[in-house]
Amino acid sequence: MNETELKQLLEAVQAGQVPVNEAVDQLRRLPYEAVGDFALLDNHRDLRCGFPEVVFAQGKAPDQILAITNRLAEHSRQVLVTRLDAEVYEQIRAELPADMVYHARARVAALNRDADRLKHPGVLVLTAGTADIPVAEEAALTAELMGHAVERVFDVGVSGLHRLLNRMEALRRARVIVVVAGMEGALASVVGGLVSAPVIAVPTSVGYGASFNGLAALLAMLNSCAKGVAVVNIDNGFGAGTLAAMINAQRFEEK
Repeated sequence: MNETELKQLLEAVQAGQVPVNEAVDQLRRLPYEAVGDFALLDNHRDLRCGFPEVVFAQGKAPDQILAITNRLAEHSRQVLVTRLDAEVYEQIRAELPADMVYHARARVAALNRDADRLKHPGVLVLTAGTADIPVAEEAALTAELMGHAVERVFDVGVSGLHRLLNRMEALRRARVIVVVAGMEGALASVVGGLVSAPVIAVPTSVGYGASFNGLAALLAMLNSCAKGVAVVNIDNGFGAGTLAAMINAQRFEEK
């Protein structure tokens, strides 16, 4: 239940359209509820944070993912499942909501019952290389589900800097930029030195041995000399997409 739905429920009670006991039954699920003996769903999160709880599928059994996802879908307009391998999705897809869509490249399943609502422009997602796209897509899909239009620019790493410079119009148009890069992670610093928008750097585990599964990119991004660069954890596209959406939303809420 989100803020709008809660207000509608209370107004219906006030108008005598919904009995008090029925309203109490609906509110009983707040702020959390148990699913089996393995999960406590935070049904209050949409009210507090503006977006429902997200399912992190990695490490969960297929039946647990299915039970949690279906329960969320019963009372949420949006449901997001991240790190969902294609093999696991195939095992449970027949029992998931029919309107849930699986994005194989990002390993994300998403349900969006407000897909037709107007999306806020301003989010740009860049990758240094093609191998960084899965993490970038996780970020982009997250921001889109949170109500933002996302522009994508892929494979513009520093080894061919002219590719990035040819996209300066998109860089200047963006209000928040997610930069996804593995190897040495230099792209975030370069972008930070070209734009006035905040930059969210996402190190990826892409790279040869001395990249240490993304640690080299993470440390390089944390040590960036460019202003306005914030860093999330290795391969954390979801975290970057959420932060980008929250930053971009501020400019519309202030109006």
